[in-house]
Amino acid sequence: MPLVERARHHDDAAPAAAVRLRGAGVRYGTRVLWEGLDLDVEAGEFVAVLGPNGTGKTTLLNVLLGLTPLSSGTVEVNGRRPRRGDRRIGYVPQQKAFDPDLPIRGRDLVRFGLDGYRPGLPLSNRRSRAAIDAAIAAVGAERYAAAPIGLLSGGEQQRLRIAQALIGDPHLLLCDEPLLSLDLAHQHGVTRLLHERRVEANSAVVFVTHDINPVLDYVDRILYLVNGRWAIGHPRDVMTSERLTDLYGTPVDVLDVRGRLVVVGSDTTGGIEDHSHHVHAHAPHHHAPDHPGKRQP
Repeated sequence: MPLVERARHHDDAAPAAAVRLRGAGVRYGTRVLWEGLDLDVEAGEFVAVLGPNGTGKTTLLNVLLGLTPLSSGTVEVNGRRPRRGDRRIGYVPQQKAFDPDLPIRGRDLVRFGLDGYRPGLPLSNRRSRAAIDAAIAAVGAERYAAAPIGLLSGGEQQRLRIAQALIGDPHLLLCDEPLLSLDLAHQHGVTRLLHERRVEANSAVVFVTHDINPVLDYVDRILYLVNGRWAIGHPRDVMTSERLTDLYGTPVDVLDVRGRLVVVGSDTTGGIEDHSHHVHAHAPHHHAPDHPGKRQP
């Protein structure tokens, strides 16, 4: 059963591509975050976005949310230009602390995912409660849903944010570091929940992360952003010494350590040591097409 009746939000069929970028770029003055980006994210596809801090991963999500305009190229989300408040997009933001005195319960935070969708008639109180209860149960947050949000741990708050994103029955889920503050068990629980959601509802997932390992079993492709350049493909194709050396423009080693791949760079790689990625050495290969891209001089 979907978290909210599909007839309310799915009044038209989802287009084949949830995200379509062509020649897309964002720059601030003379600084290029990325450019020339061609990317299709199909319905039901799980794409992880990786790269060092400051390379435009969150900016990419803001473009898809209609919050940041492109400097060049075109973008479509669910078959049309992105716009703020699109009810067909679910968004999980980065973890941020709430004021301990904030008089909002966990279930109130989840309810914002319903109340934010103004078009059409609102759900009845009974249906609203049922939808909220289902979303909270889906992320395993029943025990603390009635507690003040500011008194919950970061991990508990993040699970409720994910419930809020799912309650609108979105075609596309945009997740900005949703695993921060979660322990390993809850990381796997959350990623499994997102995976089940995309399988059940054919929702696309764009997932910004610093660590590919918790989501690797579910990822179809990764988009790796570095210094205005990018590469797209299966993790085992993109995360190689040769590919990352080319992206960073300086030597980078991808090592197999106890069955995992660890990315190690020199001091000139712009902080890659603080942004290493761990990948299962024996992850299943989906043979997704690989599309490298580079910023032109």
